[in-house]
Amino acid sequence: MNPLILSISILSLGLGTTMTFIASHWLLVWMGLEINTMAIIPLMIYQHHPRATEATTKYFLTQATASALLLFAGTTNAWITGQWDMTEMTNQASATLLSIALALKIGLAPLHFWLPEVLQGLDLITGLILSTWQKLAPFAVLLQLHPLLNPTLLTAMGVLSILVGGWGGLNQTQLRKILAYSSIAHIGWMTVILHYSPNLTLLNLTIYIAMTSSLFLLFNINNTTKINTIATSSTKSPLLTIMVMLTLLSLGGLPPLTGFMPKWLILQEMTKQNLPISATIMALAALLSLFFYLRLCYSVTLTLSPNPVISSSSWRTKTSQPNLILTLTTSLSLLLLPLTPMALSLTT
Repeated sequence: MNPLILSISILSLGLGTTMTFIASHWLLVWMGLEINTMAIIPLMIYQHHPRATEATTKYFLTQATASALLLFAGTTNAWITGQWDMTEMTNQASATLLSIALALKIGLAPLHFWLPEVLQGLDLITGLILSTWQKLAPFAVLLQLHPLLNPTLLTAMGVLSILVGGWGGLNQTQLRKILAYSSIAHIGWMTVILHYSPNLTLLNLTIYIAMTSSLFLLFNINNTTKINTIATSSTKSPLLTIMVMLTLLSLGGLPPLTGFMPKWLILQEMTKQNLPISATIMALAALLSLFFYLRLCYSVTLTLSPNPVISSSSWRTKTSQPNLILTLTTSLSLLLLPLTPMALSLTT
């Protein structure tokens, strides 16, 4: 890609997200989300591959629909109340429409249908941006407006997302689709607790971004996109193989890794809010996600691919060296559980 176009796209991504962060007027929020959407499209389509073109088209149509719904919700609220300020959304119909628009933006069930197909058509680095950075602006809007949104609707969509994310990933063989369903499940955890403890949502989002970034970067270094090719990574770089396994277990929420912290705190808060049935369903649905994480761990660490004598030895090939971002995100993904008391004090 032309360096100038790449620079403009990356700067526009930052500009759109920052504009959404600081805006309080509905038109500015809509403009920030639109800039965010348009900035990532050149990064998605630059491969000129039919699958990338299809993924970009699906992403554009979905995000355009979500932006139209969001603008319609803001306009309707301004028409009824006479206020364009975000915090003045007192009309329940507009608030419900806004919830649906933002759910479509971030891929929350039952509006998740586009995310696995789009992520499958992208390369790993662009998929990383889509799974992490593109979630920040919609969640900024959700965090600002959470007292005005319907908690029953948010809880229902969140629990459904956890179930869909668990069931959908069971039968997948493509790593990018597995990561897409993992994203849907984690977004469900954040949405369920949003109304009751927005600080926990922010903590969960931060840890999710660290774990997902680490996994995407590890897969990119190993150049693996399928389960049947991930078994060769152990011969290329044994240390990175161990890091992949531990990061997958952290995503699944196993102690003593970082991923256990948000699930533990969210289930504790749900119990305090007298929602034991929802908490039980969420805990059981997390086992579905854990199953396909364990299946990936088995493929990574306990499976060796056939290596005939006539083929070139994998360990002789040069591999990319881990960079600073990978080191930082992997450390955050694995070692933060002892800091749970400090995180708990920040969320209360």
